[in-house]
Amino acid sequence: MAQINTPLTFTVRRRAPELIAPAEPTPRELKPLSDIDDQEALRFQIPMIQFYRGDPKMKNKNPASVIREALAKVLVFYYPFAGRLKEGPARKLMVDCTGDGVLFIEAEADVTLKQFGDVLHPPFPCLEELLYDVPGSDSVLDSPLLLIQVTRLLCGGFIFAIRLNHTMSDAPGLAQFLTALGESAQGVSRPSTFPVWQREVLFARDPPRVTFKHREYDVVEDTKGTIIPLDDMSHKTFFFGPVEMAALRKFVPPNLRKCSTFEVLTASLWRCRTIALQPDPEEEMRIIFLVNARAKFDLLPKGYYGNGFANPAAISTARDLTTKPLSHALELVSKAKNEVNAEYMKSLADLMVIKGRPYFAVVGTYVISDVTRARFDEVDFGWGKAAYGGPARGGVVGIPTLITWYIPCINHNGESGIVVPVCLPNAAMEIFIEELNKMLMGNKEDQVLQEHNLLAVSRL
Repeated sequence: MAQINTPLTFTVRRRAPELIAPAEPTPRELKPLSDIDDQEALRFQIPMIQFYRGDPKMKNKNPASVIREALAKVLVFYYPFAGRLKEGPARKLMVDCTGDGVLFIEAEADVTLKQFGDVLHPPFPCLEELLYDVPGSDSVLDSPLLLIQVTRLLCGGFIFAIRLNHTMSDAPGLAQFLTALGESAQGVSRPSTFPVWQREVLFARDPPRVTFKHREYDVVEDTKGTIIPLDDMSHKTFFFGPVEMAALRKFVPPNLRKCSTFEVLTASLWRCRTIALQPDPEEEMRIIFLVNARAKFDLLPKGYYGNGFANPAAISTARDLTTKPLSHALELVSKAKNEVNAEYMKSLADLMVIKGRPYFAVVGTYVISDVTRARFDEVDFGWGKAAYGGPARGGVVGIPTLITWYIPCINHNGESGIVVPVCLPNAAMEIFIEELNKMLMGNKEDQVLQEHNLLAVSRL
């Protein structure tokens, strides 16, 4: 079930960071972000990473040079990325389109792609070397909005790592930009999907009016010491393919059989995680998950690359989550997900303005971000699709225990599935694995797996 990482160390040699500006003159203007973009929870830098195999037909080409040149060209279309964020009245964020450029680093490492393992997944070793945090570059305001490092490997492959100011884009928006960058690297003069700004689509109304409860932004005091300490932590990665999902679906009653894979997996993880953390039975537990507005209804124009999601919350007491059947959690997840519509998005933008762009509730919260449909692995710079493309770490800096990613993966048997990195205190992780094993193995005590003989190890 859990994948064990093998320690790996290597040396990275980097050239000095440089700023890559658009290849042609671009408009000098102020472009306000949407009222979804500039909420407090998105004011951070998020790293993504792509691994590429060597290609004999590209052996005389330096991927860093190819991508550097393509970046300058694609920034002509995505010129706001070359600007800097400013903050106006009422904490309103806007891009000053200065054309200053994005940070770019060329590097090489004395390691091969194969040494990272047969199945790539976070957490990745030496991430700080593969995506160097240039001093003074990581603030939300007045800093480059993108930082890119291209690291060549001994085998002819390379690693493309990017750090994004999350207020600018979500996963689909970043994937759209990277797809355009890949097209430019292969000689395409114009992106196949033309970028659309139109952040006014998600501006608050005048006057703003909140029409949903938005429990994800409740103010919750930590009266029971439920903020998880970050010492003595365990990071493990779990694989859920057809076999695992079939096992989880055995706990789904007939009236909920139409629930999606996302809903079943999310409800299962929420329940197992709550059991593992052993909170006060009366404590209110939240699960917050991202719902992409692009896929659900016709609100955002094609080519929109801003943050286009809501993050509804399902809420239950710890007692009900841990003692009731999975259907309890599943019904709550499904209801919260299906609540999101165009009016919900507008209500959310209005709430941001009324409440001063708040952070979501953290106490008793678990956050799920599904990037399985963003298709980062399909980005092609001329060396073919990525061997891995997606999140660079299992959570985000500062709150790794709160956030879990769903990442697409193909195992050794060619099965498509979902890789789920999880971070928990060591004692809680042991319970989490035990509870998940009970579900995957049908609660047969004689089949409970040991740490080094977990189901997904053999299946990955």
